[in-house]
Amino acid sequence: MLKKKILFKLSGEFFKSATNTIDIERVFDLAKEIATIRKKYRLAVVFGGGNIFRGRQMTGKIKNQAAWHFVGMAATLVNALALKAVFDELRIPARIISAFDPPKKQDYFRHNEIIIFAGGTGRPFVTTDSAAVKYALEYGADIILKGTKVSGIYTDDPHKNPQAKKFNEISHQDYLKIKNTTIFDKDAVALAGRKKLPIYIFRWGKGMVAKAIKLQAGGTLIDG
Repeated sequence: MLKKKILFKLSGEFFKSATNTIDIERVFDLAKEIATIRKKYRLAVVFGGGNIFRGRQMTGKIKNQAAWHFVGMAATLVNALALKAVFDELRIPARIISAFDPPKKQDYFRHNEIIIFAGGTGRPFVTTDSAAVKYALEYGADIILKGTKVSGIYTDDPHKNPQAKKFNEISHQDYLKIKNTTIFDKDAVALAGRKKLPIYIFRWGKGMVAKAIKLQAGGTLIDG
């Protein structure tokens, strides 16, 4: 029986602590959490680079925005290398595939490896959420699981509006109508909707991966 394919989309800020841009203990915790389910599923990971640099930080400050977006993409490569190094320490097979590699047909899951996609899409002005959808569609993922610091999708920003209501499930089209949310890039959600790719948003934490796989992490499912 073929294993279900799962793509995790995670913020680079999961690597960051109060004192370190990349906190090795956090990287180990993250790797171990992902590894708990690796024998049952085919796994891939897409990281942001916000713990190091975001291209949009330079908006309005310089003319050549694209150049700084490439700096942000390079930051995701640093995170990928850190995670790969930890997987190596744990003797867990993993491989990095970069958007900057020459295009070729990929055998994504040889040797039962965890795949780490790095470099975003390789193009400026595009989020790593878009990269997650691109790769999920390319390798035929059944679902994207996005771990965040928020427990799902709300009618408004829950940090600013305590009256905001959380959705347990919402369609791709209805998600696009929410005004005050940036939890998943709307262009990426629109593409996922056209391809009928579900996305599950949940709060990342110890033991939550196994629950998220079953859609039981108290998050929000974007589907339909």
